[in-house]
Amino acid sequence: MAKQLHKKFSDIQVKELIGRYLEGKIKREHIQKVLGIGKTRFFAIIKKYRDEPNFSIEYIRKNATNKISFEVEENIMTELTAEKKLITDPQIPLRSYNYSYIKDRLSEVYGQNVSLPSIISRAKAAGFYIKKKESKAHDREVLTNYAGELIQHDSSHHKWSPYAESKWYLITSLDDFSRYILYAKLVEKETSWAHIQALESVILKYGLPASYYVDSHSIFRFVQGRDSFWRKHYSLTDEVDPQWRQVLSELGVDITYALSPQAKGKIERPYEWIQDRLVRTCAREGISQISDAQKVLGAEINAYNYKRIHSTTGEVPYFRFQRAIKGNVSLFRQFNLVYPYKSTKDIFALRLKRIIDAYRKISISNTEIKLNSKPRETVNIRIYPLNSQISEVRFWVRDELIDIQKLKNSDLKMVHF
Repeated sequence: MAKQLHKKFSDIQVKELIGRYLEGKIKREHIQKVLGIGKTRFFAIIKKYRDEPNFSIEYIRKNATNKISFEVEENIMTELTAEKKLITDPQIPLRSYNYSYIKDRLSEVYGQNVSLPSIISRAKAAGFYIKKKESKAHDREVLTNYAGELIQHDSSHHKWSPYAESKWYLITSLDDFSRYILYAKLVEKETSWAHIQALESVILKYGLPASYYVDSHSIFRFVQGRDSFWRKHYSLTDEVDPQWRQVLSELGVDITYALSPQAKGKIERPYEWIQDRLVRTCAREGISQISDAQKVLGAEINAYNYKRIHSTTGEVPYFRFQRAIKGNVSLFRQFNLVYPYKSTKDIFALRLKRIIDAYRKISISNTEIKLNSKPRETVNIRIYPLNSQISEVRFWVRDELIDIQKLKNSDLKMVHF
Protein backbone atom coordinates (compact mmCIF):
# COMPACT_ATOMS: atom_id res chain seq x y z
CA MET A 1 0.00 0.00 0.00
CA ALA A 2 2.86 2.35 0.83
CA LYS A 3 4.23 2.05 -2.71
CA GLN A 4 0.89 3.34 -4.10
CA LEU A 5 0.77 6.34 -1.78
CA HIS A 6 1.13 8.81 -4.66
CA LYS A 7 -2.01 7.37 -6.29
CA LYS A 8 -4.18 7.84 -3.19
CA PHE A 9 -3.00 11.22 -1.87
CA SER A 10 -1.76 14.45 -3.38
CA ASP A 11 1.46 16.21 -2.35
CA ILE A 12 -0.60 18.96 -0.70
CA GLN A 13 -2.59 16.48 1.40
CA VAL A 14 0.52 14.71 2.67
CA LYS A 15 2.30 18.02 3.33
CA GLU A 16 -0.64 19.21 5.40
CA LEU A 17 -0.62 16.05 7.53
CA ILE A 18 3.13 16.23 8.09
CA GLY A 19 2.94 19.92 8.95
CA ARG A 20 0.25 19.27 11.57
CA TYR A 21 2.33 16.40 13.00
CA LEU A 22 5.47 18.55 13.32
CA GLU A 23 3.40 21.23 15.05
CA GLY A 24 2.25 18.64 17.58
CA LYS A 25 -1.38 18.86 16.50
CA ILE A 26 -1.78 15.27 15.32
CA LYS A 27 -0.21 12.00 16.46
CA ARG A 28 2.03 9.79 14.34
CA GLU A 29 -0.20 6.73 14.76
CA HIS A 30 -3.17 8.60 13.31
CA ILE A 31 -1.23 9.71 10.21
CA GLN A 32 0.06 6.15 9.66
CA LYS A 33 -3.49 4.85 9.81
CA VAL A 34 -4.78 7.48 7.39
CA LEU A 35 -1.95 6.94 4.89
CA GLY A 36 -1.83 3.20 5.40
CA ILE A 37 1.91 3.09 6.06
CA GLY A 38 4.24 1.68 8.70
CA LYS A 39 6.56 3.45 11.13
CA THR A 40 9.66 3.07 8.93
CA ARG A 41 7.90 4.49 5.86
CA PHE A 42 6.49 7.34 7.97
CA PHE A 43 9.91 8.53 9.12
CA ALA A 44 11.29 8.14 5.61
CA ILE A 45 8.61 10.56 4.41
CA ILE A 46 9.43 12.96 7.29
CA LYS A 47 13.09 12.92 6.27
CA LYS A 48 12.19 13.53 2.61
CA TYR A 49 9.94 16.41 3.69
CA ARG A 50 12.78 18.03 5.66
CA ASP A 51 15.51 17.42 3.08
CA GLU A 52 13.70 18.39 -0.12
CA PRO A 53 12.37 21.97 -0.58
CA ASN A 54 10.16 20.75 -3.45
CA PHE A 55 8.77 17.79 -1.56
CA SER A 56 6.77 15.31 -3.60
CA ILE A 57 5.54 11.76 -3.04
CA GLU A 58 5.46 10.95 -6.75
CA TYR A 59 6.63 7.39 -7.29
CA ILE A 60 9.45 7.08 -9.81
CA ARG A 61 9.83 3.55 -11.09
CA LYS A 62 13.46 2.56 -11.58
CA ASN A 63 14.63 0.46 -14.47
CA ALA A 64 13.70 -3.09 -13.53
CA THR A 65 16.69 -4.44 -15.43
CA ASN A 66 19.18 -2.70 -13.08
CA LYS A 67 21.19 -5.29 -11.19
CA ILE A 68 23.76 -5.04 -8.44
CA SER A 69 27.23 -5.24 -9.93
CA PHE A 70 29.71 -7.96 -9.07
CA GLU A 71 31.86 -5.38 -7.23
CA VAL A 72 28.94 -4.35 -5.01
CA GLU A 73 28.09 -8.01 -4.33
CA GLU A 74 31.68 -8.57 -3.20
CA ASN A 75 31.62 -5.56 -0.90
CA ILE A 76 28.37 -6.72 0.69
CA MET A 77 29.90 -10.13 1.39
CA THR A 78 33.07 -8.49 2.76
CA GLU A 79 31.04 -6.41 5.20
CA LEU A 80 28.84 -9.32 6.23
CA THR A 81 31.93 -11.46 6.88
CA ALA A 82 33.39 -8.69 9.04
CA GLU A 83 30.08 -8.55 10.95
CA LYS A 84 30.12 -12.29 11.63
CA LYS A 85 33.68 -12.12 12.96
CA LEU A 86 32.65 -9.47 15.48
CA ILE A 87 29.47 -11.24 16.53
CA THR A 88 31.26 -14.52 17.23
CA ASP A 89 33.97 -12.81 19.32
CA PRO A 90 32.84 -13.24 22.98
CA GLN A 91 34.81 -10.16 24.07
CA ILE A 92 32.99 -7.85 21.65
CA PRO A 93 29.53 -6.58 22.80
CA LEU A 94 27.69 -7.43 19.56
CA ARG A 95 25.22 -10.29 19.15
CA SER A 96 23.36 -9.48 15.93
CA TYR A 97 23.89 -8.20 12.40
CA ASN A 98 23.37 -4.51 11.67
CA TYR A 99 22.30 -4.31 8.03
CA SER A 100 21.61 -0.57 8.24
CA TYR A 101 25.21 -0.02 9.27
CA ILE A 102 26.37 -2.04 6.25
CA LYS A 103 24.12 0.07 4.01
CA ASP A 104 25.65 3.28 5.41
CA ARG A 105 29.16 1.89 5.09
CA LEU A 106 28.65 0.89 1.45
CA SER A 107 27.56 4.45 0.76
CA GLU A 108 30.19 6.30 2.82
CA VAL A 109 33.24 4.09 2.20
CA TYR A 110 32.61 2.54 -1.22
CA GLY A 111 30.33 5.19 -2.73
CA GLN A 112 27.75 2.50 -3.53
CA ASN A 113 24.03 3.01 -2.82
CA VAL A 114 22.30 -0.29 -2.11
CA SER A 115 18.79 -0.75 -0.71
CA LEU A 116 18.39 -2.34 2.71
CA PRO A 117 16.13 -5.17 1.41
CA SER A 118 18.83 -6.09 -1.13
CA ILE A 119 21.42 -6.40 1.62
CA ILE A 120 19.10 -8.41 3.88
CA SER A 121 18.08 -10.82 1.11
CA ARG A 122 21.73 -11.56 0.29
CA ALA A 123 22.60 -11.91 3.98
CA LYS A 124 19.86 -14.50 4.51
CA ALA A 125 20.80 -16.39 1.36
CA ALA A 126 24.45 -16.58 2.45
CA GLY A 127 23.67 -17.54 6.05
CA PHE A 128 24.55 -14.17 7.60
CA TYR A 129 21.40 -14.02 9.64
CA ILE A 130 20.47 -14.49 13.29
CA LYS A 131 16.84 -14.66 14.27
CA LYS A 132 16.05 -12.10 16.93
CA LYS A 133 14.87 -13.36 20.30
CA GLU A 134 11.28 -12.59 21.13
CA SER A 135 11.01 -9.87 23.73
CA LYS A 136 8.22 -7.98 25.40
CA ALA A 137 7.31 -4.98 23.34
CA HIS A 138 7.04 -1.65 25.10
CA ASP A 139 6.72 1.86 23.80
CA ARG A 140 9.67 4.05 24.62
CA GLU A 141 8.46 7.46 25.62
CA VAL A 142 9.86 10.88 26.35
CA LEU A 143 9.42 11.10 30.12
CA THR A 144 9.89 14.85 30.39
CA ASN A 145 8.25 18.04 29.18
CA TYR A 146 11.30 20.31 29.13
CA ALA A 147 14.90 20.31 28.00
CA GLY A 148 17.13 20.06 31.07
CA GLU A 149 14.39 18.46 33.18
CA LEU A 150 16.25 15.14 33.32
CA ILE A 151 19.79 14.31 32.21
CA GLN A 152 20.44 10.59 31.78
CA HIS A 153 24.02 9.88 32.84
CA ASP A 154 25.73 6.52 32.56
CA SER A 155 28.88 4.60 31.71
CA SER A 156 29.47 1.40 29.74
CA HIS A 157 32.51 -0.86 30.05
CA HIS A 158 33.35 -2.88 26.94
CA LYS A 159 36.10 -3.87 24.60
CA TRP A 160 35.20 -1.38 21.91
CA SER A 161 37.68 -2.76 19.38
CA PRO A 162 39.12 -6.26 18.91
CA TYR A 163 42.50 -4.57 18.39
CA ALA A 164 42.45 -2.77 21.76
CA GLU A 165 44.55 -4.30 24.53
CA SER A 166 41.92 -3.59 27.19
CA LYS A 167 38.36 -2.50 27.78
CA TRP A 168 37.49 1.20 27.97
CA TYR A 169 34.67 3.10 29.69
CA LEU A 170 32.23 5.18 27.67
CA ILE A 171 30.75 8.00 29.80
CA THR A 172 27.66 9.69 28.40
CA SER A 173 25.13 12.39 29.34
CA LEU A 174 21.87 12.81 27.44
CA ASP A 175 18.93 15.20 27.63
CA ASP A 176 15.79 13.08 27.99
CA PHE A 177 13.41 15.56 26.33
CA SER A 178 15.34 16.05 23.09
CA ARG A 179 17.46 12.85 23.14
CA TYR A 180 20.39 15.17 22.41
CA ILE A 181 23.70 13.69 23.61
CA LEU A 182 25.42 16.41 25.63
CA TYR A 183 28.61 14.54 26.49
CA ALA A 184 30.40 11.39 25.36
CA LYS A 185 33.96 10.41 26.18
CA LEU A 186 36.04 7.24 26.33
CA VAL A 187 38.30 6.81 29.37
CA GLU A 188 40.64 4.04 30.42
CA LYS A 189 39.63 4.19 34.10
CA GLU A 190 36.27 5.04 35.62
CA THR A 191 36.87 7.47 38.48
CA SER A 192 34.91 10.10 40.38
CA TRP A 193 37.01 12.73 38.63
CA ALA A 194 36.08 11.41 35.17
CA HIS A 195 32.39 11.80 36.02
CA ILE A 196 32.94 15.24 37.59
CA GLN A 197 34.60 16.31 34.33
CA ALA A 198 31.41 15.26 32.53
CA LEU A 199 29.40 17.47 34.90
CA GLU A 200 31.77 20.37 34.29
CA SER A 201 31.51 20.02 30.51
CA VAL A 202 27.70 19.85 30.45
CA ILE A 203 26.99 22.54 33.05
CA LEU A 204 29.47 25.13 31.79
CA LYS A 205 28.15 24.73 28.23
CA TYR A 206 24.41 24.34 28.78
CA GLY A 207 23.70 25.47 32.35
CA LEU A 208 22.32 23.74 35.43
CA PRO A 209 19.68 21.07 34.71
CA ALA A 210 16.86 20.26 37.12
CA SER A 211 18.07 16.73 37.80
CA TYR A 212 20.36 13.85 36.82
CA TYR A 213 19.22 10.24 36.44
CA VAL A 214 21.79 7.58 37.36
CA ASP A 215 22.06 4.04 38.67
CA SER A 216 23.30 3.19 42.17
CA HIS A 217 26.97 2.81 41.25
CA SER A 218 29.23 3.64 44.21
CA ILE A 219 30.56 6.71 42.33
CA PHE A 220 27.04 8.16 42.41
CA ARG A 221 25.65 6.79 45.66
CA PHE A 222 26.95 5.38 48.92
CA VAL A 223 25.02 2.28 49.94
CA GLN A 224 25.51 1.05 53.47
CA GLY A 225 26.50 -2.61 53.63
CA ARG A 226 27.69 -2.64 50.05
CA ASP A 227 30.28 0.15 50.04
CA SER A 228 31.37 0.19 53.66
CA PHE A 229 31.03 -2.82 55.94
CA TRP A 230 32.85 -1.15 58.81
CA ARG A 231 30.25 1.58 59.36
CA LYS A 232 27.86 1.18 62.28
CA HIS A 233 24.54 -0.50 61.76
CA TYR A 234 22.48 2.67 62.30
CA SER A 235 24.24 4.59 59.48
CA LEU A 236 21.85 5.59 56.71
CA THR A 237 22.31 4.94 53.00
CA ASP A 238 23.07 8.54 52.03
CA GLU A 239 25.06 9.57 55.13
CA VAL A 240 28.30 9.44 53.16
CA ASP A 241 28.21 11.58 50.02
CA PRO A 242 30.39 10.45 47.10
CA GLN A 243 32.45 13.17 45.41
CA TRP A 244 30.19 13.33 42.32
CA ARG A 245 27.08 13.77 44.43
CA GLN A 246 28.70 16.53 46.50
CA VAL A 247 29.24 18.64 43.38
CA LEU A 248 25.56 18.46 42.37
CA SER A 249 24.37 19.02 45.94
CA GLU A 250 26.41 22.22 46.16
CA LEU A 251 24.91 23.41 42.86
CA GLY A 252 21.34 22.59 43.86
CA VAL A 253 20.80 19.91 41.20
CA ASP A 254 18.60 16.95 42.17
CA ILE A 255 19.60 13.33 41.62
CA THR A 256 17.17 10.53 40.79
CA TYR A 257 18.37 6.96 41.25
CA ALA A 258 17.19 3.90 39.32
CA LEU A 259 16.16 1.39 41.95
CA SER A 260 17.17 -1.60 39.84
CA PRO A 261 18.92 -2.49 36.57
CA GLN A 262 15.46 -3.25 35.16
CA ALA A 263 14.26 0.24 36.04
CA LYS A 264 17.33 1.76 34.38
CA GLY A 265 16.69 -0.34 31.30
CA LYS A 266 13.20 1.10 30.89
CA ILE A 267 14.74 4.48 30.11
CA GLU A 268 15.66 4.56 26.45
CA ARG A 269 19.40 4.91 25.93
CA PRO A 270 20.06 6.17 22.40
CA TYR A 271 23.78 5.78 22.99
CA GLU A 272 23.27 2.04 22.54
CA TRP A 273 22.98 3.00 18.87
CA ILE A 274 26.27 4.89 19.25
CA GLN A 275 27.93 1.95 21.00
CA ASP A 276 26.86 -0.47 18.29
CA ARG A 277 28.34 1.64 15.51
CA LEU A 278 31.43 2.56 17.52
CA VAL A 279 32.42 -1.10 17.88
CA ARG A 280 31.83 -1.88 14.22
CA THR A 281 33.80 1.10 12.92
CA CYS A 282 36.71 0.61 15.32
CA ALA A 283 36.96 -3.00 14.19
CA ARG A 284 36.89 -2.20 10.48
CA GLU A 285 39.39 0.65 10.87
CA GLY A 286 41.78 -1.49 12.93
CA ILE A 287 41.76 0.98 15.81
CA SER A 288 43.78 0.07 18.89
CA GLN A 289 44.34 3.44 20.62
CA ILE A 290 41.72 5.21 22.71
CA SER A 291 42.54 8.58 21.11
CA ASP A 292 41.65 7.21 17.66
CA ALA A 293 38.50 5.58 19.02
CA GLN A 294 37.47 8.95 20.46
CA LYS A 295 37.58 10.44 16.96
CA VAL A 296 35.30 7.68 15.70
CA LEU A 297 32.99 8.33 18.65
CA GLY A 298 32.91 12.04 17.82
CA ALA A 299 31.85 11.30 14.24
CA GLU A 300 29.08 8.96 15.39
CA ILE A 301 27.81 11.47 17.97
CA ASN A 302 27.74 14.14 15.26
CA ALA A 303 25.70 11.88 12.96
CA TYR A 304 23.30 10.96 15.76
CA ASN A 305 22.80 14.50 17.09
CA TYR A 306 22.62 16.43 13.82
CA LYS A 307 21.48 14.06 11.06
CA ARG A 308 19.38 11.20 12.42
CA ILE A 309 15.64 11.52 13.00
CA HIS A 310 14.87 9.96 16.35
CA SER A 311 12.22 7.25 16.15
CA THR A 312 10.46 8.35 19.35
CA THR A 313 10.43 12.13 18.97
CA GLY A 314 10.26 12.18 15.18
CA GLU A 315 12.87 14.93 15.15
CA VAL A 316 16.61 15.37 14.83
CA PRO A 317 17.86 15.67 18.47
CA TYR A 318 19.82 18.89 17.90
CA PHE A 319 16.88 20.75 16.33
CA ARG A 320 14.47 19.56 19.01
CA PHE A 321 16.93 20.68 21.70
CA GLN A 322 17.53 24.09 20.10
CA ARG A 323 13.83 24.73 19.60
CA ALA A 324 13.21 23.98 23.28
CA ILE A 325 15.98 26.34 24.39
CA LYS A 326 14.88 29.18 22.09
CA GLY A 327 11.23 28.67 22.95
CA ASN A 328 11.94 28.71 26.68
CA VAL A 329 10.74 25.11 26.97
CA SER A 330 13.70 24.46 29.21
CA LEU A 331 14.59 23.99 32.87
CA PHE A 332 18.28 24.74 32.38
CA ARG A 333 19.42 27.51 34.75
CA GLN A 334 22.37 29.82 34.35
CA PHE A 335 25.48 28.60 36.14
CA ASN A 336 26.93 30.99 38.71
CA LEU A 337 29.76 30.49 41.17
CA VAL A 338 28.55 29.48 44.62
CA TYR A 339 29.58 31.83 47.43
CA PRO A 340 32.34 32.21 48.53
CA TYR A 341 34.19 30.42 45.73
CA LYS A 342 36.13 32.35 43.11
CA SER A 343 36.74 29.78 40.35
CA THR A 344 35.08 26.83 38.65
CA LYS A 345 38.06 24.88 40.03
CA ASP A 346 36.48 25.31 43.47
CA ILE A 347 33.19 23.80 42.27
CA PHE A 348 34.11 21.00 39.86
CA ALA A 349 36.70 19.54 42.18
CA LEU A 350 37.46 16.70 44.56
CA ARG A 351 36.78 17.58 48.17
CA LEU A 352 38.51 16.94 51.47
CA LYS A 353 38.44 18.42 54.96
CA ARG A 354 41.31 18.55 57.43
CA ILE A 355 42.08 20.10 60.82
CA ILE A 356 45.24 22.22 61.08
CA ASP A 357 47.53 20.80 63.79
CA ALA A 358 49.59 22.65 66.36
CA TYR A 359 52.45 23.03 63.84
CA ARG A 360 50.09 24.65 61.30
CA LYS A 361 50.20 21.62 59.08
CA ILE A 362 47.73 19.22 57.54
CA SER A 363 48.31 15.82 55.99
CA ILE A 364 46.90 14.36 52.76
CA SER A 365 47.83 10.73 52.12
CA ASN A 366 50.90 11.11 54.39
CA THR A 367 52.01 14.24 52.52
CA GLU A 368 52.44 17.11 54.97
CA ILE A 369 51.39 20.60 53.85
CA LYS A 370 52.16 23.77 55.80
CA LEU A 371 49.49 26.47 55.81
CA ASN A 372 49.47 30.04 57.05
CA SER A 373 46.47 29.76 59.35
CA LYS A 374 45.62 29.17 62.99
CA PRO A 375 45.82 25.70 64.58
CA ARG A 376 42.54 23.85 65.08
CA GLU A 377 40.93 25.53 62.08
CA THR A 378 38.97 23.35 59.65
CA VAL A 379 40.34 23.51 56.13
CA ASN A 380 38.03 22.96 53.17
CA ILE A 381 40.25 21.53 50.43
CA ARG A 382 39.37 21.56 46.74
CA ILE A 383 41.55 19.45 44.41
CA TYR A 384 41.45 20.14 40.66
CA PRO A 385 43.59 17.73 38.57
CA LEU A 386 45.34 19.71 35.81
CA ASN A 387 46.69 16.59 34.08
CA SER A 388 47.76 13.04 34.94
CA GLN A 389 50.72 14.31 36.99
CA ILE A 390 49.75 17.56 38.73
CA SER A 391 46.74 18.92 40.62
CA GLU A 392 45.91 22.44 41.73
CA VAL A 393 44.97 22.33 45.42
CA ARG A 394 42.97 25.23 46.83
CA PHE A 395 42.68 25.73 50.61
CA TRP A 396 39.70 27.49 52.17
CA VAL A 397 39.28 28.52 55.84
CA ARG A 398 36.19 30.36 57.08
CA ASP A 399 35.09 31.22 53.53
CA GLU A 400 38.48 32.66 52.66
CA LEU A 401 40.97 31.31 50.13
CA ILE A 402 44.22 31.15 52.12
CA ASP A 403 46.50 29.31 49.72
CA ILE A 404 46.86 27.65 46.30
CA GLN A 405 49.46 24.94 45.74
CA LYS A 406 50.34 22.53 42.95
CA LEU A 407 51.01 18.99 44.14
CA LYS A 408 51.84 15.70 42.46
CA ASN A 409 48.91 13.36 42.00
CA SER A 410 51.10 10.50 43.21
CA ASP A 411 51.59 12.33 46.54
CA LEU A 412 47.85 12.91 46.81
CA LYS A 413 47.14 9.28 45.94
CA MET A 414 44.77 10.44 43.20
CA VAL A 415 44.26 6.84 42.09
CA HIS A 416 41.57 6.60 44.79
CA PHE A 417 39.47 9.28 43.09
